Amino acid sequence: MVKPDRTLAAAGLILIYAMVIGFTDNYVRVIAAQAGLWQFHATRTCMAMVILGLVAVPLGLRLRPVNLRAVVARSAIHGMAMVIYFGALAFLDVALVAAGLFTAPIWVLLISRFAYGQRFGPAQVLAVVTGFAGVILVLGPEAMTGASLPAVLPVLAGAMYALGNIATRQWCAEESAGTLVAGFFMALGVIGAAGMAVLWLYPLPVPEGAAGFLQRGPVWPDGTFYFWTFVQAAGSLFGVAAMIRAYQITTAARASVLEYVILPASAFWTWVLWGTGLAPLAVAGMALIVAAGMMIALRGRAEG
Repeated sequence: MVKPDRTLAAAGLILIYAMVIGFTDNYVRVIAAQAGLWQFHATRTCMAMVILGLVAVPLGLRLRPVNLRAVVARSAIHGMAMVIYFGALAFLDVALVAAGLFTAPIWVLLISRFAYGQRFGPAQVLAVVTGFAGVILVLGPEAMTGASLPAVLPVLAGAMYALGNIATRQWCAEESAGTLVAGFFMALGVIGAAGMAVLWLYPLPVPEGAAGFLQRGPVWPDGTFYFWTFVQAAGSLFGVAAMIRAYQITTAARASVLEYVILPASAFWTWVLWGTGLAPLAVAGMALIVAAGMMIALRGRAEG
């Protein structure tokens, strides 16, 4: 028996996910002033795995992988995407970084075409062109003057995230959501620990505050770091759970379109918490990226 499609409920769950993630990600700039990117990921993973371990049995989660090699590979790719994403959050507004991450559907099309030989028609070509026009507008003047590293990082995260999404479908179709979430956090923890070790052995000059987020090795932060890192860990697990449930009760095409609500949600929290808004060009660019993603998702639904 086919389960009824509960699009309205899925939209509510995705809105919850967007509001939670939009809120927690805005405080990465506070975390960045206390410690480094690598220590943040290692600490967050420890917290997230404790929480996941406590809820796994009551919720009946299956954490053992079916194909360990595939889960490790997929986790490493998604983990690198999130390392890049969180690195950019120390320097850019959450909405701008999220816009770069949401170029992933465009990258999926391009990777599928050139790596797997899948062909796409005029609608997909238009979506790619529209999406990249949006990226240029979001990056703003920095894109026209050589594109500084912070400006390019979100788009690079989107490309890595796309690779991880392809790996999810191609290699991990039989894995449970719990397995993939656990693998994702463990990959971030390993990357974080490795970064801490390298910077402990070979320390770099570290600027003050958030500007030293990427170069900072292990330090002794105060309670602010641990509080907001715990909020990040709990918020990420809760948000991902809501997102997974949304994809279970509606079609993937509809859910992927609804997911773009994270862009205005992130901009909303940035305005509420820090009193800053987005430049008109950035807003226009985000609209083009949303339009491109919707074209891709709706075209995929029509072909499905």
